[in-house]
Amino acid sequence: MKKQFVLIVCILMLIIACKKKESIINLKSPLKVGYFSDTLKLSDAERYDKILGALVGSAIGDAMGASTEMWHRYDIQLKYGYINGLTPAIRNQSPEGTWAHNLMAGATTDDTRWKYLMVKYFSTYKSELNATNFAKFISEYYEHLVKNISSKETQKNPDALDNEVEKLDWIKEWARVAIAYQKGFETYQKAQNRFYGGEMSCAGQLYTPMFGLLANTPEAAYHLGYEHTLFDLGYAKDISALVAAITHTAMRTQNIDSIINTVAFVDPHDYQNSRLIGRITYSITDASVKNVLNVKQSLSTGSLEVIDSLIPSMPKGFKGTENDWVFQELIYQSLEEDEKAIAFHTGEIWQILITSLQFGAGDFTKTMQFIINYGRDNDTVAAIAGMILGAKTGYSNLPKDLKEEVVKVSKVYMGIDLEALAKEMASVSYN
Repeated sequence: MKKQFVLIVCILMLIIACKKKESIINLKSPLKVGYFSDTLKLSDAERYDKILGALVGSAIGDAMGASTEMWHRYDIQLKYGYINGLTPAIRNQSPEGTWAHNLMAGATTDDTRWKYLMVKYFSTYKSELNATNFAKFISEYYEHLVKNISSKETQKNPDALDNEVEKLDWIKEWARVAIAYQKGFETYQKAQNRFYGGEMSCAGQLYTPMFGLLANTPEAAYHLGYEHTLFDLGYAKDISALVAAITHTAMRTQNIDSIINTVAFVDPHDYQNSRLIGRITYSITDASVKNVLNVKQSLSTGSLEVIDSLIPSMPKGFKGTENDWVFQELIYQSLEEDEKAIAFHTGEIWQILITSLQFGAGDFTKTMQFIINYGRDNDTVAAIAGMILGAKTGYSNLPKDLKEEVVKVSKVYMGIDLEALAKEMASVSYN
């Protein structure tokens, strides 16, 4: 009887173990649902207003930083105090900067020229947007400029030749990679790895936000952005795709937390599963958001001891309180601790971008001023942030004085009609 009892108990335990094993085996993985899986629905008027807002917002950021691009913040304070708006672009012309010396306030650089090129690319290829056609578009633009150099006008007019050479100098680094891409993997890889010295540059971030205005979901924006990261290396590709996704989220919501949280929920290439490292883009985002929140909380509770000698006096023109300045300067100092060897490193651009969005809490003016007065590659960061916030608020809600001046200067002096560009882009539909 005792043996039978033991046998029955063993059988029951075996059955329970098998059921447990079966239940574990049959556990389903969580279903990944898109951050906003529904297709974006806007009226024609709303879509145009947001596209124009994004283009003009980006141009405002570019123009605000044009005069102090690559400067240290103390040099900015020495000459300008605290920059609250547009300043004259008193600088030498350069391929990546302004194409003429010493331009008026509202002048823009290559950051805005890339937005112009992207609209032309969208209009040319419409629903056939892919890496191959993008490479073809860039190389054809380069070939067009080469032909202009040998025109009759440039042969007779050295000044006309100088103008064409400036344009060619700007695009030739990109054309080298685009042409190589069409020749095969080995040729492309070599060209890509020497693009701007083989550095982790913010190349894609100059143009991929535009896909956020075109796509129907954040995931679709990410895929489009990633597809076009011909010039990026490593996690720079993830960052370039994410600025597209974030820009699209901004088309849907006014909530800055939701916009930033796109990073956590849109990861179609599983960067988060990277062995040992995880997702660098997310790590930077998480640390940047927490840093702003921690400094703010510590100052409000008095738990942070601030040594006066470490905080420079408020620059002339700063409109906040002394506590506001201490808060901002402490954030600047923390950013400075993570500076890369070059100011246009993709990780640094991303870190400043996320920090500024969190710091500004969705306010366009506050965010732009934070970026511009920090310096480094401020026009590029401000152009990206300006596009995101412009897509969020729409053109109608951008600061009146800034938007009107930039639209006028862009059209009359820079040869870029932002309103016409927005209409052209609004007419392009992509599925």
